[in-house]
Amino acid sequence: MPSARPGGAEAHGPIWSEPGTLLEHVPVAVFGIDEHGRLCYWGPGARELFGYDASVALARPGALLFAPGPPAPSDACARLVERGRTQGYWRGRLAARHRDGTVFDCGFRVFSVTGASGPSVVMVLASRSDELDRVKTNLAFLDALFETCPIGLVMLDGDLRYVHLNQALADMDGLTIEAHLGRRTDDVMIVSDDGEFRRMLADVALGGAPVVGTLVGMRPRGHPDRDQVRSVSFFPLSRAVGSRPGVGGLMVDVTDREQAILEATASRRRLALLDGASTRIGTTLDVNLTAQELVDAAMPDFCDGAVVEVVEWMDEAAEFDPERPLITRRIASGTILPPPATELVSGVETVRYPPGSVIHDMLRTGRAISAVVNDAFLARTVLIESRARLLIESGLASILVAPLIARGTVQGIAMFGRSAGRPAFTEDDVSLAGELASRAAICLDNARLYSRVQDIALTLQRALLPSALATSPYVDVAHRYVPGSRITEVGGDWYDVISLPDGRVVLVVGDVMGHGVRAAAAMGRLRITTKALARHDIEPADLLVELDACAQEAGIELATCLYIVYDPAGGRARIASAGHPPPLVLRPDGTVESIDEVLGVPLGVGGCPFRTIETELPENATLALYTDGLIEARGRDIEGGLHALRAELGSAPGPLEEMADHVLARLLPVPPADDTVLVLARVRRGA
Repeated sequence: MPSARPGGAEAHGPIWSEPGTLLEHVPVAVFGIDEHGRLCYWGPGARELFGYDASVALARPGALLFAPGPPAPSDACARLVERGRTQGYWRGRLAARHRDGTVFDCGFRVFSVTGASGPSVVMVLASRSDELDRVKTNLAFLDALFETCPIGLVMLDGDLRYVHLNQALADMDGLTIEAHLGRRTDDVMIVSDDGEFRRMLADVALGGAPVVGTLVGMRPRGHPDRDQVRSVSFFPLSRAVGSRPGVGGLMVDVTDREQAILEATASRRRLALLDGASTRIGTTLDVNLTAQELVDAAMPDFCDGAVVEVVEWMDEAAEFDPERPLITRRIASGTILPPPATELVSGVETVRYPPGSVIHDMLRTGRAISAVVNDAFLARTVLIESRARLLIESGLASILVAPLIARGTVQGIAMFGRSAGRPAFTEDDVSLAGELASRAAICLDNARLYSRVQDIALTLQRALLPSALATSPYVDVAHRYVPGSRITEVGGDWYDVISLPDGRVVLVVGDVMGHGVRAAAAMGRLRITTKALARHDIEPADLLVELDACAQEAGIELATCLYIVYDPAGGRARIASAGHPPPLVLRPDGTVESIDEVLGVPLGVGGCPFRTIETELPENATLALYTDGLIEARGRDIEGGLHALRAELGSAPGPLEEMADHVLARLLPVPPADDTVLVLARVRRGA
């Protein structure tokens, strides 16, 4: 408890009040009385109420503040102090006296405060009774107004969160009063005006000019099927007595007389949906992700559930036969409805539609079509009884089906559903769904063609990699090839193990810059050429010279290669490199070192010599050859990747196969950012 020294300056402290009480709305005087009945604390509000400066009031008897008459001022003060000490907390009214002699009725609240040491002090909060009565009257009027007024009333804080509202506004919004409190206006209503409504409220909250009778089109989230037009008026709230800034407002539903604004709001919402879909659909070249983006873009503004299915043929040469069943594969789904709607949209992979179904009608015309979920729809379109029951129990009451057509070919279908709580699909909705499906179909077709090219490149890549590596009693090998993700495409990474005379073994790893079919084909050419040159048993540096010439003739602009010949007779390795990351050696004692002195320029550059170095490898040493996909990733440079690879090799001694899996699991991102090759070779010496 702060205290003031007699004769000192006026003490400053907080004006205390209980949250939610009348004292928040009226001026409050705060002072303290010690065990001798003298004033020991004098707050700023006390001077305003009683007229005494702290230098005059402090250390004088508390009776100074009470009016003469029965009871006497000293008795009134003593009674106040006694009740504060014995009752812990007391409130009541007594006659008070201003310094100028004016007597006024005053409301007091007293409580005892005991410090860490010394006697207790009775703290007193005082306010003029007429101020308290005025506020009570005003609050009673406001309470009655909020409870009975048919117009929507609202109070927002400075962050535009609901602080207070009446039942009329809650009914307009379709949410309870409790569901509003603490939430922002954006959480309660959707206003398609590029943020103009929110900016208007924010300006009023900052003390701007009031807004009177402005018409706003909106859709309450509590009534997702009901567009409204409201006449709104807002004004800044008073900041008296330290209150926070905010906004007060009135809202009147004038939807019936403002149908033109309502239609314009619906049009803006459709345009906003299409605009949002154009940015959300097609962000990747993955077919399934693109389909899911269409589903997510449609909910919840357009529908309550959606699925995307690709048709069985997926071949431009195939033709639709309306007399045959249609088989589709569901690749994306979603719903905002509770079970069993979730099971309905996601609990199936392959769907069979009989001839005469609504889907056949749509494909026959090539245009979107809507239908009501009734017995006739189920009999025509849903053959499996359990699926028909799920559809009925899901709550979906209307269906809209749109074809996914790109380059004149039907790629699949998009199906949207609405529950009974929303209006059935209109002709405008059918047109909107057709536009959504048209945009999505182009993205899906691009993703499908991209996936097809990737599959071709991956097939070629795997076909050109060695199907079986050469074996040797002196070299144990574990090898891994991990293609890049569908985002990055297949690259040109390759490797081989080749046997030479006298028990020698060649270990080779390379990487053609670029991705796709071209890189895979270039990789195959370099691997086959390397194998042919290796059998001529030439120096590693000379082999790279020949390989460089081959790359230039083939138009391969940039490729790297690491070529190692291991001789078990002396345990020595001869190494040459064309711009490839250096090999690592894991010694039997667990230390890992990098053979950095072998450098060289990449293949395809031409005109630069290569050199061969020789190093001795101890018994049971492990060579690690790899491509840059293992050590280079987003957020990690090559030096950091090399350090991490050395650490993982040193911490994972044991069988080579387990070591290879451990290193890849620890270092490769998911999904892989690039192709990766890892070859681990454990060497032994010959007799």
